[in-house]
Amino acid sequence: MNQTAKPWLKQYPDDVKTEIEVPDITLNELFEQAVDRFPKHDALSFYGLTTRYQELSGQINRFASALQQDGIKKSDRIALMLPNCPQYIISYYATLKIGATVTQVNPMLVERELEFLLNDSGAETIVIYDAVYPVLKKIQANTAVKNVIVVSLVPNEKTFEPDRKFETVLESGTGQLKKPDINPKKDVAILQYTGGTTGRSKGAMLTHRNIVANTLQVTEFFKHSSEFGKESILTVLPLFHVFGMTSCMNYGLYLGAKLILLPRFEVEEVLNTVKKEQPSFFPGVPTMYIAIANHPDAENYNIDSIRTCNSGGSAMPLEVMKKYEAKTGAQVLEGYGLSETSPVTHANPAFAERKPGSIGIPLPSTEYKIVDIATGKEEMSDGEEGEIIIRGPQVMKGYWNMPEETEKTLRDGWLYTGDIARMDEDGYAYIVDRKKDMIIASGYNIYPREVEEVLYLHPSIVEAAVIGVPDQYRGETVKAVVVLKEGETANSEAIIAHCQKYMAAYKVPKLVEFREELPKSTVGKILRRSVREAETAGKAGS
Repeated sequence: MNQTAKPWLKQYPDDVKTEIEVPDITLNELFEQAVDRFPKHDALSFYGLTTRYQELSGQINRFASALQQDGIKKSDRIALMLPNCPQYIISYYATLKIGATVTQVNPMLVERELEFLLNDSGAETIVIYDAVYPVLKKIQANTAVKNVIVVSLVPNEKTFEPDRKFETVLESGTGQLKKPDINPKKDVAILQYTGGTTGRSKGAMLTHRNIVANTLQVTEFFKHSSEFGKESILTVLPLFHVFGMTSCMNYGLYLGAKLILLPRFEVEEVLNTVKKEQPSFFPGVPTMYIAIANHPDAENYNIDSIRTCNSGGSAMPLEVMKKYEAKTGAQVLEGYGLSETSPVTHANPAFAERKPGSIGIPLPSTEYKIVDIATGKEEMSDGEEGEIIIRGPQVMKGYWNMPEETEKTLRDGWLYTGDIARMDEDGYAYIVDRKKDMIIASGYNIYPREVEEVLYLHPSIVEAAVIGVPDQYRGETVKAVVVLKEGETANSEAIIAHCQKYMAAYKVPKLVEFREELPKSTVGKILRRSVREAETAGKAGS
């Protein structure tokens, strides 16, 4: 079948639009529509503390005005280094309201990683969780950060002078704003950092229009699964991650849903929260569903309130999906997205056939093609593998200060994902492989080169290659294959402890293999692919 015929369109029923109009507005204007419709509805629930839509809107306005009083202006970057909590959402929407740019920061980053990200973004303001405040203070002098706002999730008498507490800043706001002149199509709302094959993180520039578009696309696509003002969303996906940002926060708040916020995934806490709050929608990654499916008493937590689960981050094993659905009665709809696409591009529909193992069909106003890997120009036939490329209003403006990378990735209006996929005759897509070497563990993207650079800092290591190996719980886990310098000795524990000093815990190798040599090309380049293939062959043989 000719892919230009868009075979996925036949899956759409008459009451679901295949194309949507993206209004020339900001995300805050979209949020205010929900405030007008549902002012007294609960917007947030956080460990017993609830916040209504009207109240949340007032908090956002106060914090936004406080930021303006601090001299923060349009296009300034504000880093958010927080777990899921009401302060995250207030800071995020307040930043966008004054036309500044949210720089998303994973709270698990260590000093070296944080320093790079702050310097690359040029952020002068950061809203930070008090538990990771010491990490910032060790490297702040090497950055442009001069305005630090500290969030405490439990009562804390500690002072952070000369820095300020979040509550102090919020109380200082008048709520009176100087309205910035925002161009939704051009102005950058979010800097969403993603890894790179060179080891350097890239900041995907998502405009206001990008995130408004993706919010509306998700809303239209899941209209058979949700109802305005009636839903509650279990929000345990991290909001600093683009998946949680859209599928939980932006979508949920536009829908008038209640966001049930949890700062981390711990299966007992999640199940107790489900029993108490009775969420209807649970976006997550397979490791979360695996933990619930394998919990011996999961059925005793009234988990049948969950109707829909939107799974992303990595492939969902079929047997896990069956077990999870049997326990919960929920429907798991697998999808696909990228930081560069705000992020959702595909999902299995609730309104048509669900094909386990596929990422489904494109969202409204989204097109995709499978093209040859060599040139990226020739469309492949049904069932043939190639690179998946995407076009739609959710596709990023480009990479922050990286014109060459932008040019490679955005070509003739299409985003080249680097992922290998195939399309079936019904227009459903199947991811065959990922960006050349990327590892996905518990939904987090891990780039081997970055881990290898840390390994090379170890005084005993002469060569290193990092690969992903299958893991029943995490999907994949990180394995380091290393060669020691002649005469040097080291064990796995020492190598792992070394890595823990320099990178976030989810990136640290869980397995270490020692070899006398690594496979190389004729020019001496270590062939990571050969290491991975040998690992696969060894597992198959055993």
